[in-house]
Amino acid sequence: MEDLNALFASRVVGAQSSIVRELLAFSKMPHIISLAGGIPAADMFDLEGIEAATLEAMKMGVSAYQYSVTDGEPELRERVTHLIAERGIESDKEQVVITSGSQQGLDLVARTFIDAGDVVLVEQPTYLAAIQVFRMAGAEIASIKGSTEGLDLDDLEVQIKALKAQNKRIKALYIVPTFANPTGSTMSEENRVRLLSLAVEYNFVILEDDPYGEIRFEGDRVPSIYGLAKRTETGEDHVVYLSSFSKILVPGLRLGFIVANKAIREKIVLVKQSVDLHTPVLPQLIVEKYLASGRLKDRIPAISYTYGQRCTSLMKALDEYVGEDLEYQKPVGGMFLWARLKNGISATKLLNYGKDAGVVFVPGSAFYAEGADDSTLRLSFATVNPEGTIEAAKRLAVAIQKYKESN
Repeated sequence: MEDLNALFASRVVGAQSSIVRELLAFSKMPHIISLAGGIPAADMFDLEGIEAATLEAMKMGVSAYQYSVTDGEPELRERVTHLIAERGIESDKEQVVITSGSQQGLDLVARTFIDAGDVVLVEQPTYLAAIQVFRMAGAEIASIKGSTEGLDLDDLEVQIKALKAQNKRIKALYIVPTFANPTGSTMSEENRVRLLSLAVEYNFVILEDDPYGEIRFEGDRVPSIYGLAKRTETGEDHVVYLSSFSKILVPGLRLGFIVANKAIREKIVLVKQSVDLHTPVLPQLIVEKYLASGRLKDRIPAISYTYGQRCTSLMKALDEYVGEDLEYQKPVGGMFLWARLKNGISATKLLNYGKDAGVVFVPGSAFYAEGADDSTLRLSFATVNPEGTIEAAKRLAVAIQKYKESN
């Protein structure tokens, strides 16, 4: 085994599996209520519309099964421009790259921008699979304080100056500015404008990840950073926009997209050629036909309403059954509730008691690149109906009681 280990690339030696991936197995167990995975609700899938779109796609004949262009089917890229226009982003299809999920999008932008030793700035806490991607790319990750209103821009500027003083090369900042994973926080428009100006001033690229922005329970849409950048002279050089169909349609088709200016897009397409030649054609055609049907426009409000109801139900249940031991941030959209255990309770240790009680969650420490806070945890409410959220809170209360008795 020692000889084999010597053959592995340094970037995979010591790499660890995501705890969320491991906890997904519990979502398949009927006796477990899972608040762990960031999984969209299967009962909200528009199976009728997807099946109809699949039949339409299959009528395309051999073109549905042949090799295609690296940047994605032209018709789907055109549909994406209409979709993001509703989000306030004006673009054309030559700025769009179709990816195999937004996770591939992250991998592509990491390969495009990051050399070993470059600094990537992330909010603390942040999406754990993004941390994995940047570490695989050999980046040095610098964590910026987060808050209920998103990234702390004062801390960001202080850390940028400190890194520059050490002659560190800052390449990118990764952020989920709307309904962030894991905290659910949303950055204000004022702070987005300031962040963009910092990116221009200090010459780094903002990787704006937006998988949840459509799932809003209340309040008004906040402009995307990329949309704001397009209103400036040079801002678009400093933002790459990533999104996905996984949370608003279905995840199994594995489709996402990148939007960037044409100079950046050209480099991303070159990288994608070396990765997979192109995203599978049939899923692209299915999504294009589905978007053409107009059904998504009605589905998003329905998903948002349902998730909002489930979020409210979970918050009420937590207040009733574990309010003395747990506090949380109220989200206004997305799929996650970010919570903190009181009284010195460790979320990592509590998880084992939770498994025994029939409920699982993700310990918050998984979302920190450094300086993890083990009192935090992420709860996903998307797949659990109101009755299930009440039972989940009851089981969490049992787990906490068992924890206290044993510690």
